[in-house]
Amino acid sequence: MSGMVEKKGRATWLVHLGLIIGIAIVCFPIYLAFVASTVTTNDLVRPPMPLIPGDQFFANYSSALLSGINAPVWKMLLNSTIMALGIAIGKIVISLLSAFAIVYFRFPLRNVFFWLIFLTLMLPVEVRIVPTYEVVANFGMLNSYSGLILPLIASATATFLFRQFYMTVPDELAEAARVDGATPMRFFLDILLPMSRTNIAALFVILFIYGWNQYLWPLLMTTDPEMNTIVMGIKQMFPSADDLTQWPVIMATALLAMLPPVLVVIFMQNLFIKGLVDTEK
Repeated sequence: MSGMVEKKGRATWLVHLGLIIGIAIVCFPIYLAFVASTVTTNDLVRPPMPLIPGDQFFANYSSALLSGINAPVWKMLLNSTIMALGIAIGKIVISLLSAFAIVYFRFPLRNVFFWLIFLTLMLPVEVRIVPTYEVVANFGMLNSYSGLILPLIASATATFLFRQFYMTVPDELAEAARVDGATPMRFFLDILLPMSRTNIAALFVILFIYGWNQYLWPLLMTTDPEMNTIVMGIKQMFPSADDLTQWPVIMATALLAMLPPVLVVIFMQNLFIKGLVDTEK
């Protein structure tokens, strides 16, 4: 018995050691980026590269946040946050309502409409970017939050996931709500929406990161530096020709760009994991 306990304890230590090594490998580049954001440019270009944080933390981060290189980083972070929130919330709201209509309303060709929605998975924004840009430009939405958000808020994947969830909800709940005199929207708001909470949380995390990482569409949509997103801003910080690269400011900006998605995952991780693995439907 003691041999089994000893073997089990050794296996646990090996698992934890492997996890620690994996975390160290993943975090080491992030640590190097942090070190690079706290030193001067001369310290970085002069070998060997420092492995201990320097004394320029406040100078480099305040320079990035308040002035940046092409635009202040705080403004780009704000633009990315508004865009990511708008895309995530818009996708979830539209998908909830479209899935609700497809499952609970009987109208002609409803399954055809669902599969038409599902087929849009074969038409990502990169495929339809030219006609979409023309439509947005004709509506005068260039260099605007509405132009950044509205063309990206439809989601066939979220509609499919909510449809599959609604189909597992017992029909007796809808019948009971109908007998009690509840309207369809009351049934949706009071019963289906609370039941969808974990699914919404899981999708919100995924869709927020999807919106945060958008590059091609904002690059095409915005010509005003004040409307740049943080992903665009990092790319534009790299100079052309023989200009001096301000690596500390770029590294500080990259780390600041990581914070919102990381915070969303940290604060919503319990609901996110529950939404992915919960089988009590």
